[in-house]
Amino acid sequence: MATETYVTPVAFEGYVITATVTSSGKAVEDWIQEIYSSYHRLLHKLIVGLDVEWRPSYSRVQNRVALLQLCVGRHCLIFQLLHADYIPEALEEFLDDPDFRFVDVGVQDDADRLSQDHDVDVANTEDLRQLAADGFHMPALRQSVMGANLQKPHRVRMGPWDASCLSQEQIEYACIDAFVSFEIGRKLLTGDYP
Repeated sequence: MATETYVTPVAFEGYVITATVTSSGKAVEDWIQEIYSSYHRLLHKLIVGLDVEWRPSYSRVQNRVALLQLCVGRHCLIFQLLHADYIPEALEEFLDDPDFRFVDVGVQDDADRLSQDHDVDVANTEDLRQLAADGFHMPALRQSVMGANLQKPHRVRMGPWDASCLSQEQIEYACIDAFVSFEIGRKLLTGDYP
């Protein structure tokens, strides 16, 4: 099975995020090594945006998780699990590190799906809804914390996430979703908000 990796910039709300899109286990190992190197001083309290995507199913049988998105700072990984040559042990260790906090809305559901579909466990999840409720008591989570204008077109959200070649819209959606989760989690967990 041929694996592909490409790196593309994704612009969002004045930020430029570097998205690594891959089905290569080796590229995932390289991305993780880059995170360890770039954030070595924060490894005892690293915050990671986490999300997963799968092709929607219109029957009782759920499709397997197709994508894993991880974001730390301006570095986003979009790992095409269904097309991967292998799932690296380095990824399993990264996700299972109890010092790291993996954040998203409904992140435990995503972690459960990842475990069920790919036998990969996430050690420490923090649901952004709960964090926001504890700190803010605000229902409009994304806008209240970040002021983000996050558009989630239905045709992309409900699209073919299991495709071997993702569209630019899918890449942007997947990257921005993980980045916004990271940024909101960072602000809520560090108290860096207005």
